Amino acid sequence: MAIDADGAPFLARSERFGAVGSTNDVVRAWLAEGVREVCLAVADEQTAGRGRAGRTWVAPAGAGLLLSLGFRPAWLEPERTWRLAAIVSLAMADAAEEVAGLPDRSVRLKWPNDLVVETSGTLARRLAPPEAWASTEVRKLGGVLGETVGLGTDDPRAIVGIGLNADWAEGDFPPALASEMTSLRAASGGRPIDRTALLEAFLDRLEARTVALRSGRFDVGDWIARQLTNGRSVRLDSPGGGVSEVRALGVDPASGGLVVSDPSAPGGERTIHSGEIRHLRLSSGPAGDDADIPAGDDAAVPAPPDVPAPAAARARV
Repeated sequence: MAIDADGAPFLARSERFGAVGSTNDVVRAWLAEGVREVCLAVADEQTAGRGRAGRTWVAPAGAGLLLSLGFRPAWLEPERTWRLAAIVSLAMADAAEEVAGLPDRSVRLKWPNDLVVETSGTLARRLAPPEAWASTEVRKLGGVLGETVGLGTDDPRAIVGIGLNADWAEGDFPPALASEMTSLRAASGGRPIDRTALLEAFLDRLEARTVALRSGRFDVGDWIARQLTNGRSVRLDSPGGGVSEVRALGVDPASGGLVVSDPSAPGGERTIHSGEIRHLRLSSGPAGDDADIPAGDDAAVPAPPDVPAPAAARARV
């Protein structure tokens, strides 16, 4: 780890646990005790892991990389706190591709908080325009859950948890989820994944992205390019039970919201924020074939003031 300008290491506190209830809860307690940023809790297993809207998440011990980071983002405007979850997602995507030997940008981001992999199709098809795709199979690799306390005060705190299915053999996936989830090991064709190497690669990339964000620089280009929803038809389930199908145009680099087409709105588009939906599903191909992305409804989002969160996998991925 590099040393900050004030002479402090990037990680002010870092601990690894065999099992905890929730790494987010561990980090929240540290921040409440006055631990400075950045603090890190890693666990081999969570017994009370959670995702968006109070959902739970469990995975076999040692199968995933489960961690939470604590920030004190007084240096970041409250409305941009969502970028902490974004840089965590981007750092993990980069690290996952390197450690698993996957092609660049084969790990995609499914707004608002999932990390996914397209498991069927060649690289050439992945690079083709959305309208040329047939029905595609997208599987959830992981997700992020962001939580905040005191944004807009002199003691803001942000906790970003991320869970990634790492060295989980495909043959060991729960039968009920086997068609919906994936892992780095499965995505790489069965290559064993060294979780320690994955963690180190992630932290190296996160440190660089955090230093940049503190200086006012956010890699919006990479964040936009990795979005799977760009140019796709999506179905949105609202908290009230309503369902709508819209075309996703992209993402808003200012708010982190999903920009969708809406003929009735000024300029023909509007921005949706994470709290406005409980589930997002993709429709792919000109015929609108449903390519439901697994576990999206159990994820959280990155967003201020309650940072859109990252969740990991349906209570189970």
